[in-house]
Amino acid sequence: MILGMKRQILSGALLIGVAASALIVTGCETTGNRISRHPEIYQGLSASDQALVSRGQIRPGMSQNAVWLAWGSPERKTAGNMRGRATETWIYITYETAPYPYWGPPWGWGYGFGPSVAFVRTRHNGRGFVFFGDPFYDPFYYAYIPPSIPVPSKIVTFVNGRVVSFQYMERSY
Repeated sequence: MILGMKRQILSGALLIGVAASALIVTGCETTGNRISRHPEIYQGLSASDQALVSRGQIRPGMSQNAVWLAWGSPERKTAGNMRGRATETWIYITYETAPYPYWGPPWGWGYGFGPSVAFVRTRHNGRGFVFFGDPFYDPFYYAYIPPSIPVPSKIVTFVNGRVVSFQYMERSY
């Protein structure tokens, strides 16, 4: 009975793992995936644009479809005006880990290379207790998870469906 229960738990965990892996794999869209799913768009490009798109690059004058094949769907689209002409700007976002100040070792306020350790002997209701560890450890303080900050990584502007400008953004820190 216990063996059957372990198998049932293991098969359930395996099913969840396979489903999560499939979701991750299908959620990661690449240039190659977009090209293989939309060969008609790719075949409609010039040979030089096909080469650029295959490398994930774009150029001025390229169509919106070619940019979509190369870079994918933008996180944001904005409308604007440039020299009296309507524009559409695509903004691609990446998420970066925020830098954080370092206030000391994550294991406590000791000066050594190991964890701060304290031995505390107490008696309670006639029983002796020994505490071993960092008496000031607070898992909520030391388990710092830095925030993920959305940062523009690429920007491309179109006029009449053609690229007029694009930028690659660099990290500021």
